[in-house]
Amino acid sequence: MSSPTSHTADLVVFGGTGDLSMRKLLPALFHSDLEGRLAPETRIVAMSRGGLTDADFRGKVDAEVRAAVPDDAVAWQRFLGRLHHVSVDVGGEDKSGWSTVVRMLAGHEDRDRVFYLASPPMTFGPFCRELQEAGLVTPRSRVVLEKPLGRDLVSAQRINDEVGEIFDERQIFRIDHYLGKETVQNLLVLRFANAFLEPIWNSLWIDHVQITAAETVGTPGRRGYYDHAGALRDMVQNHLLQLLTLVAMEPPARNDRESIRDEKVKVLQSLRPIVGGEVDRFTVRGQYTGQGDMPSYLDEPASTPTTEASRRVETFTAIRAEVKNWRWAGVPFYLRTGKRMPYRRSEIVIQFKDVPHSIFPGGTPNRLVLRLQPEEGIELHIMAKEPGAGETMLKPVPLSLSFGKTFTARVPEAYERLLTDVLAGNPTLFMRRDEVEAAWRWIDPILAAWESSAELPEPYPAGTTGPAGAHELLGRSGRAWHEEEA
Repeated sequence: MSSPTSHTADLVVFGGTGDLSMRKLLPALFHSDLEGRLAPETRIVAMSRGGLTDADFRGKVDAEVRAAVPDDAVAWQRFLGRLHHVSVDVGGEDKSGWSTVVRMLAGHEDRDRVFYLASPPMTFGPFCRELQEAGLVTPRSRVVLEKPLGRDLVSAQRINDEVGEIFDERQIFRIDHYLGKETVQNLLVLRFANAFLEPIWNSLWIDHVQITAAETVGTPGRRGYYDHAGALRDMVQNHLLQLLTLVAMEPPARNDRESIRDEKVKVLQSLRPIVGGEVDRFTVRGQYTGQGDMPSYLDEPASTPTTEASRRVETFTAIRAEVKNWRWAGVPFYLRTGKRMPYRRSEIVIQFKDVPHSIFPGGTPNRLVLRLQPEEGIELHIMAKEPGAGETMLKPVPLSLSFGKTFTARVPEAYERLLTDVLAGNPTLFMRRDEVEAAWRWIDPILAAWESSAELPEPYPAGTTGPAGAHELLGRSGRAWHEEEA
């Protein structure tokens, strides 16, 4: 069993009755409690406008969360005992709820205070100001910001400025749940703890890199959000660029909280800008149309009417990126994400170059595949001879590491790892301000070009691998997406 965190904490979740809290945060916290990672007196306080009592909130959690976690009656009752609810009208005229929070936290100034903002980014600044006005911010306080952090560089800087007026940078934890996945952690170990990989982790041996985040679901009930976000803001600016930095970063001098983040920022600053006419050449955007029993994006159930923004939003994007430094010169990084794809898959594919001179017919280049979901693991595809006494026949075969099959320990959910790090005050897997803003500087010219273009996103049928332009993006250089070569 893991040791508990070093300090007792009060974890206050703004938006504590919402979807993210119920589906991800509370199950992750229960697993941490079950495995002994929460200090005995740690409390979890949900804040919302719901007008719930503690008993109401515990009943809601019991009804919506218990079926999704291990069946341990003793641990569950202990966990429910940690839960509290406070009704607060953040940004409104009624400030009475804040006095309840003050009374609840009074006398516990020696505890760590973690304020988790599971809410839209425009609420981050006002919430932090009201925390300060209520006298709740202490030197041992931390604040967690959910993505997306703004819509562009200007809005991200404004949010960072507003939060930074209240909290020091060391107290701000900008979360990206992809960085909590076990495969992402293993990517660093794979690269920096295995001597045979470092000599070939460069442009001399690697042909290209593919990073894919594909989803089978559409946007039912979320189209209002997606109309203003799109795949580029929702997935590429944070998740996919974070994975790119971990693939491309230089070995840090130390395995500490700032050295790793320093190297990630350098990668983002080395990305070749995609501007002007290059946007049409190096990016693709698409929107799914209806097929079978799957509706089109425009026909998805939504609480808002279809607008011009609905017609112009991308549910799929593919980008050819380049890291302009000595290690990666000439190596394209292909980023791809989409809704209503034929499979749910997040993976990183490192495609190596072919052997300089093959004496065997039918060989294919080696490939390293890191699977983030649905089943986390690592595969190294090598060439092997098929058994038999006849002509030598080569076949690509995987050397596979499945975390679920190889290790007896349970593979934790991403939020579990990240919440443990927040409570321990470890920011290594969280984004620093300069990192977020460097990502937006690269994304903004692409957004600007798309928004000024008269062209609509390229249609692709729901349940397919995306628009034709995405396949042409690789096809122009004789390459193909991973599933097309399988």
